[in-house]
Amino acid sequence: MRALFVVSLGLVVYTYIGYPLVLWALTRVRSRDVRKGQAPPSVSIIIAARNEADKIRRKIEHSLALEYPKERLEVLVASDASDDGTDDIVNEYVGRGVRLVRAPQRKGKEHAQSLALAAAAGDIVVFTDAATLLEPHALRLLVENFADPTIGAVSTEDCLVDAAGNPTGEGLYVRYEMWVRRLESRFHSLVGLSGSCFAIRKALCSYWPSTLASDFMSALHAARGGYRSVTAPSARGRFVAVGSAQAEMRRKTRTFLRGIAVLMANLDLLNPLRHGRFAFQLASHKLLRFTAPLLLVVALVASGLVTTLAALGLWPGDTMLQGLFWAQVAFYALGVIGGAVPALQRNPLLRVVHFFTMVQCAMLVAWCRYALGHQQTTWEPSKRHEAAPAAPPAPLA
Repeated sequence: MRALFVVSLGLVVYTYIGYPLVLWALTRVRSRDVRKGQAPPSVSIIIAARNEADKIRRKIEHSLALEYPKERLEVLVASDASDDGTDDIVNEYVGRGVRLVRAPQRKGKEHAQSLALAAAAGDIVVFTDAATLLEPHALRLLVENFADPTIGAVSTEDCLVDAAGNPTGEGLYVRYEMWVRRLESRFHSLVGLSGSCFAIRKALCSYWPSTLASDFMSALHAARGGYRSVTAPSARGRFVAVGSAQAEMRRKTRTFLRGIAVLMANLDLLNPLRHGRFAFQLASHKLLRFTAPLLLVVALVASGLVTTLAALGLWPGDTMLQGLFWAQVAFYALGVIGGAVPALQRNPLLRVVHFFTMVQCAMLVAWCRYALGHQQTTWEPSKRHEAAPAAPPAPLA
């Protein structure tokens, strides 16, 4: 039981702490640079939209104002059969080089993106959401990485705040994720891109499955073609966290279900003999991350069983394992209380504990839905408030 507990919890600690530290150590010895270029390639921005009438005008205005040669830029809005007036607003911008590509039937984000892809003329395609606002220079910083012929895709860095511009529990977690991405870029390649905004060579978009998450799938498809995916640390996309804990739980469950489906469809990329460093990264960042809640359940059950049997006099005393069982119970209780009492969200520690607990619960639910054969193809964007102007949080590293 002790071995089961140690292995299970050890793998969770490795994926969240050990893996970034291993990357940090390896990049101190040798890191991979990206060759930047100045000649601007042609770019197509594809904005995925599903009933975004309250946001699409601002998103289009921001996209048109990005620092990039206008003759090398086009903007397409991929409407997933919107029925709230989104399409009418987009058509107001036709004279300014914006095109509407409408899916006649609601078939999901990736399906709408594929229709826009067929109409896109750019060598580089930038996929973004209506709720994400890019900083003025973000597009130029994204695209300059494609001067390096080894780069297939580039991700922005997410900047997540609440409606007042302050960090949230998820915002702190996102900053951690951005730090890991920078380490992955320096070591070899990202294993996933930001769903809010990423760029990819159009030549790599010939395979675009409508049932698999495009942000995760694009990084894997680039790796299959021998390309790297990297992050552009100074290219930030800013958006507001979902206000409701219940809505955030539903959004996370959908996201993890889509991610699990992509991973399970690409298990061959975990073969280190064929995919080397990328296989190591995919196993450490995605496989172990997705299985973390299952490992945590094993650790809790193993230590709980020992504690129960010891209390009944059926197991020799194991003070350390019993103490760790109650520590786990206290941790998860704090996570639940931190979400149930909004006032406690002001405490940074409780915010992080609550968010970690919620993420593990969402992944467990996603695994159950995946095991039952559920798919998440249709898509309803999370409702987010407008962000108050604020500087992005300082990076972790």
